[in-house]
Amino acid sequence: MNEKDFPEEKMEDTAAGSSLAGNKKKEEDEYEKICYVCRRPENVTGPMVSMPGGMNLCHDCMQKAFDSVSQGGFDITKIQNMPYMNLNLSDLGSINKKDLEIPNKQRVKKRSEKEPGQELKRKDIPAPHVIRRKLDDYVIGQEQAKKVISVAVYNHYKRVYLTDSRKKDEEENVQIEKSNILMIGPTGSGKTYLVKTLARLLDVPLAIADATSLTEAGYIGDDIESVVSKLLTAADNDVDKAERGIIFIDEIDKIAKKKSTSSRDVSGESVQQELLKLLEGSTVEVPVGSNQKNALTPMTAVSTENILFICGGAFPDLEDIIKERLKEKSSIGFSAELKDRYEKDPNILSHVTNEDLRKFGMIPEFLGRLPITVTLESLDKDLLVRVLKEPKNAILKQYKRLLELDEVNLVFEDEALEWIAEEALKKKTGARALRAIIENFMLDIMYEVPKDPNIGSVVITRAYLDKNGGPLIQMRC
Repeated sequence: MNEKDFPEEKMEDTAAGSSLAGNKKKEEDEYEKICYVCRRPENVTGPMVSMPGGMNLCHDCMQKAFDSVSQGGFDITKIQNMPYMNLNLSDLGSINKKDLEIPNKQRVKKRSEKEPGQELKRKDIPAPHVIRRKLDDYVIGQEQAKKVISVAVYNHYKRVYLTDSRKKDEEENVQIEKSNILMIGPTGSGKTYLVKTLARLLDVPLAIADATSLTEAGYIGDDIESVVSKLLTAADNDVDKAERGIIFIDEIDKIAKKKSTSSRDVSGESVQQELLKLLEGSTVEVPVGSNQKNALTPMTAVSTENILFICGGAFPDLEDIIKERLKEKSSIGFSAELKDRYEKDPNILSHVTNEDLRKFGMIPEFLGRLPITVTLESLDKDLLVRVLKEPKNAILKQYKRLLELDEVNLVFEDEALEWIAEEALKKKTGARALRAIIENFMLDIMYEVPKDPNIGSVVITRAYLDKNGGPLIQMRC
């Protein structure tokens, strides 16, 4: 019995082998080689030397190996950061190759050679009114904020376009600066949601970092470069794509300079100072597939020059600083401003200045790299009602869609929507309170309705929400 007796199995094995080889070849073309010792990609180290077992070594690590040999025998344990310290090269064939391979989530995709057709085109940049119109479909209110953000994003990507096409005004030699944004608004006003919607509409990677976890380098916590590492992960380890993305640093008010402390401020002013280089635009080496730097994590270089940074925070007690400054302008006379004019102003944050932010604890160098300040209004009852029903992915539309799958029509009375908005205002957490309230009273409905296939529609009334009655249920005809 030989191979000729099973020609079909032989052909299948050959096809499977060629398919695996093709996938391996495609993977090698898509991802960069990574040095097995120092874990740096090929775009940092230069061309590498391929070793048996699928290992790749950069010239620096190869030179260290040769130096070790010339100094009295080849001792692989002397090579810094070398995994498998007791590895015997003669036994390399018996080692499982999968143990030596670096997972794709820690590998960097090769940079694509930019051809004229691949560069960011001027017509691909949406105009401010187009961005604003798309934001209106998802974000209710905040008209001034949407207008400012639309213009800032439009100007930012025009700057990226000039960088990609290497077009410069030779006569005036104009250098366009970055238009990073500082968003100030109460909790639940839509800061994070606005940025998420913007990134989705522009189809660019987005990384959301929490400033409360950032500390100065060398202390327990996340390093500043970790925010860029998150963006690289969101871009599927594509450096070119990540360098055009958006980084949103939330809770930025938590890194304000401490007013009275005798210890080193490693999570306040020091973090602001280390963020300066990222906001300005620099090239940093970040870990791939991890937020922690160690000997087994590959590193790659990412330029932040074309990354749009948006910082947001609630800035509690900032209103008191603004009111104190405005009251100093009051005087005596017919044209004088009253001291209580701003006491009950719901949009007091719109009067904020850099002087107020410096008093709050933000250093001048940090504010200088966030030239655009956007203030968001607190949501009132009417806006909360609109948030419930008008956006494309409104909460009520989501529940209606869920019950439509059971062939049940869900209706909310206007008085019921007003009751929900009033309850949300009491919680003082903005739009975040809406879902929690709806989840509470929709639980029984979502549980009971699928039991009876004869139910045709459910009407949510204010009496049901006040626990003075039940929802109106209509059966099928």
